[in-house]
Amino acid sequence: MRIIEGGVCAAKGFLANGVHCGIRKNKAKRDLALIFSEKKCACAAVYTTNLVKGAPLTVTKNHISDGFAQAVICNSGNANTCNANGIEIAQQMSELLAGKLNISAEDVVVASTGVIGQPLDITPIKNGIPELVSGLGKNSNLAAEGIMTTDTVMKEAAVEFEAGGKTCRIGGIAKGSGMIHPNMATMLVFITTDCAVSPKMLQKALSSDIADTFNMVSVDGDTSTNDMVTVLANGEAQNPIIDADNDDFKAFMKALNTVTVALCRMIAGDGEGATKLLECKVTGAKTKGIAKVVAKSVICSSLVKAAMFGSDANWGRVLCAIGYSGADVDVNKIDVSFKSKAGETVVCKNGAGVEFSEEEAKKVLLEKEIEILCDLNDGDGESCAWGCDLTYDYVKINGDYRT
Repeated sequence: MRIIEGGVCAAKGFLANGVHCGIRKNKAKRDLALIFSEKKCACAAVYTTNLVKGAPLTVTKNHISDGFAQAVICNSGNANTCNANGIEIAQQMSELLAGKLNISAEDVVVASTGVIGQPLDITPIKNGIPELVSGLGKNSNLAAEGIMTTDTVMKEAAVEFEAGGKTCRIGGIAKGSGMIHPNMATMLVFITTDCAVSPKMLQKALSSDIADTFNMVSVDGDTSTNDMVTVLANGEAQNPIIDADNDDFKAFMKALNTVTVALCRMIAGDGEGATKLLECKVTGAKTKGIAKVVAKSVICSSLVKAAMFGSDANWGRVLCAIGYSGADVDVNKIDVSFKSKAGETVVCKNGAGVEFSEEEAKKVLLEKEIEILCDLNDGDGESCAWGCDLTYDYVKINGDYRT
């Protein structure tokens, strides 16, 4: 397996585009994106567990209930959530697109992201679809731009791998910067592959993967109403279809995980107002489940996040987050250290502080990527979670987000 360029257009048979249609006032920002496969794809998806759900999720769930899709349309600037005619608008989006692509509206995945509770006018979308379709090409970057809201950077990744003696590719784009604390998947993520995979195994792969990737990301503790991850597999690599849990499925899972972990890190590192990517690695837990609870608790701690912003080696906040996590741990066995490309500083052994250089610790924590290492010394379970620091700018961004 190797890292490649191309995002959602890395796989054979996939085209993409992104345009400004007028949903957003800033004409320099694209607000409508399209991903299209030249042939129908197996499709799998996971959705937010928030009881308040965007209308596009309802429409998409109905459309791909047969396990297939061929196109994805997504607008930014308006979440199409809590609108009386939201379902109608989402359905119109799919019908208008289907008419231009000469496919069935039932084969369109619909997504929206942006402000909740504001009416969404179909007019700019209707007017923008012709340009969106005519400009289809190897334009993963344009589609990635089209789904951004408060994101400051595009997020795309792709890898090449072998399955059934054939070279396959899988790639994805994502948007996510704030309102990120998923309970299923996260934000909006669109993944494409030319590997032949049955809908059943595709869903199994996605549902399994998100438990250790997107569900382990947190920026601010808020679970969005529009979170969705979809995977489209068109089979253009011509490998024997993966319809069982075999070696080819394991190869596919590894490739999928490589892409999703890369996107997780990009999302966490681009958290609203963030200056640092935080990665909490927990080892030595009694079980993997315990390790996951501990890692997520540390990453979600506002006090830990604030300390990382200030480059303050306040390890007591890490231990505190572990203590209230509810996980079955022996606090008298816990070791904690901070690590970055500047080095590693051990700050806690057996649940108690140790002497360390504050100056050296400061150097470690001034880097852009910080590892918080927690060894529970109680078993073989391990897990990893991703987040970011908490800065003044997070409040500034969200204080006037709607207006």
